[in-house]
Amino acid sequence: MLTIEILKKENLILFECISGSKAYNLATENSDTDIRGVFYLPKNNFYGLEYQAQISNETNDIVYYEIGRFIELLLKNNPSCLELLATPEEFIQYKSPLLMELNYTDFISKDIEKTFVGYALSQIKKAKGLNKKFLNPIDKKRKTVLDFCYCIEHGKTIKLSDWLDKNNLKQEFCGLTKIAHAKDLFALYYSHNNAYSGIVKDETNDDIRLSKVPKTEKPIVLLTFLKDEYSNYCKQYKEYWEWINLRNENRYTTNLDHGKNYDSKNMMHTIRLLKVAKELLETSVLNIKRIDDRAELLAIKNGKYSYEEIIKMVDILQKDIEKLSHNNKLPATINQAKALQFLINLRTKLYE
Repeated sequence: MLTIEILKKENLILFECISGSKAYNLATENSDTDIRGVFYLPKNNFYGLEYQAQISNETNDIVYYEIGRFIELLLKNNPSCLELLATPEEFIQYKSPLLMELNYTDFISKDIEKTFVGYALSQIKKAKGLNKKFLNPIDKKRKTVLDFCYCIEHGKTIKLSDWLDKNNLKQEFCGLTKIAHAKDLFALYYSHNNAYSGIVKDETNDDIRLSKVPKTEKPIVLLTFLKDEYSNYCKQYKEYWEWINLRNENRYTTNLDHGKNYDSKNMMHTIRLLKVAKELLETSVLNIKRIDDRAELLAIKNGKYSYEEIIKMVDILQKDIEKLSHNNKLPATINQAKALQFLINLRTKLYE
């Protein structure tokens, strides 16, 4: 398995640049340095079973695309890869002579309206989604299977823990049997002499336990286990606490301080991408470095505008882009044959 360290040690990097806010001229004193690049696989890896399309570090601040994957994304008008090729010279740290013929203008088509706008709108979803992590903190103490169990009594549901407390019972002395033709519904039995397996062995269990119950025994209540909800919670818990460990504290603090209930950096990139798309349709030039609108974009990042004000900006830019898309000189399609031949020639030279 290749790593970033191996890419550098084995001289497998074809292109490397500083990306993100620093390349966009939107960096502040707390901005991270993002590195993006392109690499090629060693011959044995490429012809064998060890293909890797992308290599990145834990926080995704450093990302390298395999050259084949990179060309594939360029053919789809992928905004991130197009911006990579359009990076200003001052931020390019290395570019192999083999890539000198590779130019972003060869991968621009009328489809940029869909790809750039689609990518920009996805940033809004990230910024205002109900599951946005900084708006929905998850307690460090992890919930257990028992927290997702409910008893059905007199036509109403009651949390298992409340039902056990009310009846002065313990889950360790409970027994469960599955009820046929009913998803996640069980009959609950009780024995003070510990004849049953209990609902769970301990708090680390990821599922309930069934017991062998004599046919003559009568259940004292029905129990339902919300298994799907528990699985979803486990996934969210894992993702949230991984994010906590890796998150950018300055970005997190900024979002809390401005109190607008959205991730302002995502919103800034929404407007930036739409402006880039508009300029591209007007001039056929991909302007990565923001100059005239730098102050406005940083104001968005700092939470100056309300969510509604930014959505209004988005609507205006979208309408402008829609008008321009009907009257621009961009080619209808990309010359895929030329891109494919470039890739074939490149691999041939690399593996000679």
